[in-house]
Amino acid sequence: MIDEIIRRLEAYSCKLEDAGKARRAAVLVPLYEAGGELHVILTKRTDKLGHHKGEISFPGGGVDATDSDLTFTALRESREEIGLLSDHVRIVGQLDDTVTRSGFHIAAIVGVIDPRYSPYTWLPQPFEVAEVLEVPLSHLADPANAIEVPRSLDGNIVLSEGFLYRDHTIWGATARILRNFLDVCMDVSPATLEPWR
Repeated sequence: MIDEIIRRLEAYSCKLEDAGKARRAAVLVPLYEAGGELHVILTKRTDKLGHHKGEISFPGGGVDATDSDLTFTALRESREEIGLLSDHVRIVGQLDDTVTRSGFHIAAIVGVIDPRYSPYTWLPQPFEVAEVLEVPLSHLADPANAIEVPRSLDGNIVLSEGFLYRDHTIWGATARILRNFLDVCMDVSPATLEPWR
């Protein structure tokens, strides 16, 4: 499965956005084999952070002036947030840019964690990361786990795609990046969604 994902990413031309004055950021989409199954690594953010408190996200963050490129940002932030060492990750592609309502312009860098380090010893940074989630790709691909998440936009309620995992709701930019990944790498179309519960 991982070879097919890599092949598709190599053939994919990601859509890069001109987001104007939005702050540049990068996340890592880490693919991780555990128990004979491929997972993606997500984090639950703590309630101590200034943005997106308690939400589910990829490891990543804002670009520092000293970062050499967006891949460096994604790997640096992943090391700082969850203890993932950059020499344990092989970068295999990039997904579409995502621009958030909170003013971030996010590059999504896909990396494969070397299977020799499974199970990985995660070291979550306690101020930023409440929990590290190893989410099976098969779970995200199952239409039963796709939902519609209601959000307020300019005084109106709009529905956007999200995913359920255990007692977590994955929504917003993270859900959009996961949708892009599923479309590109796994031919998983959006499900007929069920209302948020």
